[in-house]
Amino acid sequence: MNIAFFLTPKNEVIYEYLDATMRQVIERMEHHGYTAIPLIDKEGKYVGTLTEGDLLWELKNTPDLNFKNTGLVKVKDITRRVNHKSVLISADVESLISLATNQNFVPVVDDDGIFIGIIKRSDIINYCYNQIKRNKKDIV
Repeated sequence: MNIAFFLTPKNEVIYEYLDATMRQVIERMEHHGYTAIPLIDKEGKYVGTLTEGDLLWELKNTPDLNFKNTGLVKVKDITRRVNHKSVLISADVESLISLATNQNFVPVVDDDGIFIGIIKRSDIINYCYNQIKRNKKDIV
C-alpha cells in the first residue's frame, strides 16, 4: 500500500512559516484547536513541528515575555524540544507507522524536502480498525 492513501494534502493542512510570530501561531492553534503545527520555510520545505509545549517553555524561559508581546518573537527563534520527523511520499507503510506511534501526525515531503501534507495518526488507526471489522465479518 502506498502511504499517499492516507495523505491530507498541504492545501487542507494548517501550517506556519518560520517568519510568523509567536502570537500568530498561538492564535492559529487556538482557532483550529490544534496542539501542534508543521513549520515550513520560504521555499516550502518542512523544517519541524511547533507544539503547545514549545510555546509554553518559551514563555516560561524568556524574562519579560507575556502574551501581549508575543508578536515580537519569531517562530524561527523558538526552541523546539522534540524533533518530529517527516517521511518521503515514497516511504513504506512500516516507516510511517513507526513514526506515527510517537507523533499525532507525520509530515510528508517530496524528494526535495518540500512539504506536501500530513498523515494523521487517527487516519491510520481508523483504517486499521475498519480492516479488522471487515476481516471479522468475512470470518463469520
